[in-house]
Amino acid sequence: MKNKMKILISSLLVVTGLTVLPGFADAYTVKQGDTFWKIAQNYNVSTNELMNVNNYSSSMLYPGAELTIPSSVSDKEVDLLARLVRAEAQGEPYAGKVAVATVVLNRVDHADFPNTITEVVNETYSNGAIHAFSPVANGEINKEADSESVRAAKEAIAFRGQGQGSIYFYNPNTAQSDWIFSRETTVTIGDHVFAK
Repeated sequence: MKNKMKILISSLLVVTGLTVLPGFADAYTVKQGDTFWKIAQNYNVSTNELMNVNNYSSSMLYPGAELTIPSSVSDKEVDLLARLVRAEAQGEPYAGKVAVATVVLNRVDHADFPNTITEVVNETYSNGAIHAFSPVANGEINKEADSESVRAAKEAIAFRGQGQGSIYFYNPNTAQSDWIFSRETTVTIGDHVFAK
């Protein structure tokens, strides 16, 4: 729905002759060796959204092509996401770190959760008594992210919208709620089970 709205707004702006594109960050001129993947990671945007906004169905890029860069995830939110990844997935395989970040992004895009990374990470239940992510409650979220966690967060952003739709993850050895075991498992990576 969000992409359809951006396309509609863009179409209306073109028809009316306005040049300001709300929701779009920048224009970018493709250079030799660029890929959608590299550009998406540099701008903290999804490769799918980057291709959709620019009407590409193929990943073929030519130097000199002009791309519109969709709204990106802010550096502040990338940092928060990376700090959550470090706290939740320290000692887990790299793929598990990317999957933890993906859960947060999937929640942002899901109707049952808040609409920003900051709101998802800081979400509470039971009148604020229970945090959605334990590192927020125990202060681990405040520790600096390591470079691998930053890379995992950026990779999850670039892959946003691709995957199995996981909106939960848990460690079956430490999970304290039977409810989580009722969710459909999408994948298991390291000590974490991912589910929807």
